[in-house]
This record gives sequence, C-alpha cells and structure tokens, in this order.
Amino acid sequence: MFTYGVFFTEFQQEFGWSRGLISGASSLSFFVMGAGAIFFGTLNDRFGPRIILTVSGFLLGIGYLLMSFIQVPWHLYILYGVLVGIGFSTHDVITLSTVARWFIRFRGRMTGLTKVGTGVGQFIAPIVATGLIAVYGWRNAYLMIGGFSLIVLVLLAQLMKLDPQSIGVLPDGESNTGADITANTDSDSLSSREALRTLQFWIICIAEFTVFFCLLTVIVHIIPHAQDQGLRPTLAAAVLSTIGSVSIIGRIVTGSLIDKIGGKRSLIFCFIILISSLIWLQLAAEIWMLFVFAFVYGFAHGGFFTVMSPLIAERFGIDSLGQLFGIVLFVGTLGGTIGPTVSGYIFDVTGSYQASFAVLTGIAILGLVLILFLRVKPETRSLLPPAAD
Repeated sequence: MFTYGVFFTEFQQEFGWSRGLISGASSLSFFVMGAGAIFFGTLNDRFGPRIILTVSGFLLGIGYLLMSFIQVPWHLYILYGVLVGIGFSTHDVITLSTVARWFIRFRGRMTGLTKVGTGVGQFIAPIVATGLIAVYGWRNAYLMIGGFSLIVLVLLAQLMKLDPQSIGVLPDGESNTGADITANTDSDSLSSREALRTLQFWIICIAEFTVFFCLLTVIVHIIPHAQDQGLRPTLAAAVLSTIGSVSIIGRIVTGSLIDKIGGKRSLIFCFIILISSLIWLQLAAEIWMLFVFAFVYGFAHGGFFTVMSPLIAERFGIDSLGQLFGIVLFVGTLGGTIGPTVSGYIFDVTGSYQASFAVLTGIAILGLVLILFLRVKPETRSLLPPAAD
C-alpha cells in the first residue's frame, strides 16, 4: 500500500498521465477497500479469518503481479483500483477485529503491537521499491512485490483463528481452569443494528472520514511533493520511510495509552499532533523541515491506525465488531477516496500543494471537534424509533 507514491512518478514519466488521473486509481482502491471491509468484516464475525485472508492475499498478490503489464489508464484502475483494493480490504478489519477478540485488558497494547507490522512495512517498502525500480525497472519491481506478497500473505493466513475459545483458552491468555469467565469476556455487546441507531457510532464514522481524508492524501502525495521541493527520488522515499518508522513508536505508545486513558482521549491526542504537523507542513520550505514534518506526522499516523478498533470494541462490544469496524472503515475510505484525488486536481490547477495542505488542516480540525462531542460512556439512546416487530 505504501509503495504507490514511489511508482507515482514512474507512471508520469512513462505515460505522461496527470497527477489527478494517477491519484484516481489510488482513490478507487481505497473506496473498494472500504466497501470490501464491510463485506469481509461481516463474514469474519461468522466464519473466522483464515479463508478470508487466504482469498484476499491471493487477489492482492495477483493484482500486483499484473500491474507489471499495464499500458493504458483503465488497466491501472481495474488492477490497482479494483483487484488490489479487494486485497487491501481485509488488512485492518480482519486482523484487528481478531486481535480485539483475543484480548480485553491488553487490547490497546496488542493492537498497537500488531500495527507495528504496518509501520515496519511502511518504513521498508518505499526504500525496497525504490531500489528495485532503480535496478530492475518499475515493471519487474511490481512482479517481485506481487510474488512476495502472494506467498507470504497466503501462508500466514493459515495460522489465523477467530477467537481464543477455539483453542480452549480465554482472552488475554487465561486458562479455563479456575478462571472467572465473566471477568475475562466482554459483556453488554450491542448488535450491529443497535449500534447503527446511536449517535456515538456516526460520530466515530465521520471522524474516521476526516482521518482517512488527511492520512491517505499524505501517503499518496508526500513523495511527489518532496520531489517538487528538490529532493532526489531516494531522499523523497526516505521522507515516507521516516513516517513509517516513527509510526511504529506512535502505534506502541497509543496502544498503551488506550488501555490507560481510553479510546476517546487517545484519539484527541492523535488529532492534536496531526493538526500541528499539517500546519508545519505548510511552512516547510527546506529539506530538514520536511523530515521534521515526517517525524511529527508519523507519530499521529501510527496512532490513528491503532486506536479505532479498540475504541469500537470499548463502546459497542465484540459480537458484531467485524461488521461495525468494516462500516467505520468504509466511511473512512470515502475520505481516502476523495482526499488524494482532490489534492491531485488542486495541484494540476494551481501547480502547488499549498492549498491542499490548508484543506487537510481544516478537515483535521473538524475531526477533532467531532471527537470532543463523543461521550465517555457509550450512547444508549437510539437515533431512530424502535422498529416494528
């Protein structure tokens, strides 16, 4: 997912495509990812993660393999926008909703540790992709990334199980022997229908929209922006890798914070850091300033991708967590669909990202304001009148 910005300029140079057109394929991929998250999250609640991750890993790998053959824009939109988007759709909703079922007391911490994998990938992948492109060309680089992804994801999927009860233990690694089952399981879970009727849930959804609008725009456009500022391709990729490496710290710290201060306060903390970094980005006119942005923003980036699953489990329980998390991700990816494309077209019109960064700052402030209205306790009042029997 984090290599798309590296291939961005390759598409421009070989095909002469605009940034708006190239960004559109990424936006379509994010949209498909979100729509697929609802579908696969619902299936995960019923059937577990192994088969679902096997299918999505296969599609992701095949999509990247076929990307090496693209010639015209619709190839990019079908292969990356649709096929790879389906592959992406399980990467958070399945893994993190599964982690939430395995842990209660340490749910935030373990979610953070799981998301460290994403941070490591975000640090390594742009550097590796840049090296592969330099040595073998971008088409062969896609072949190598696709083959590696296909093998690793399908193999790891075989080790996944839905919940600890399936192997005879309780959440947090407790043994059934002498354990208090009531103390070690979530209670008062809401069904997806009940959760959808609360104001709390839709505040979380819209906040996730603002998060994805900002974060996925940065992921797609930070390398082109860095190159516009005069950075060589390898140094521009290092900006994205810095975001990934610092996001590892953000994931671990935020995960621990969730267990101590709760999801709402952790989310507010992330928004404040994000807004600060985006304001700084508008002032960044030198190379070192871009790396300072990457460092500050990277912390918020990691935190946002850690906090949402524990927050939903904390407020609505785990019975329908896959489906609810999938819906939240879908609304979020609508922001991820709009943000990169809008920023691409703003650049095409103005020749600069400054207006885009100002828009991102405003969107992030909106997200913070929404979260301030999120109640500490789960909302039980329904938005709608009871359905007729």
